[in-house]
Amino acid sequence: MSPRDCEAEIAAFIRAKGITRCPTACAAPTQASASAADRAALRQRAEQREAAREARRRETWLRLVTAA
Repeated sequence: MSPRDCEAEIAAFIRAKGITRCPTACAAPTQASASAADRAALRQRAEQREAAREARRRETWLRLVTAA
């Protein structure tokens, strides 16, 4: 497949699926420049994940303390 054909296939896929950005851009920090909205969404996601982790830690600790 030539580079031109490959680009056309990718463009057709994007048009068909409605993909507007790389899904990993919101999943993990990257070296690329992201828009302010994307940076805010990434920061909010990280805060939510940390809050969920902390809640799991707290629940585990409470189970251990009450079981003793």
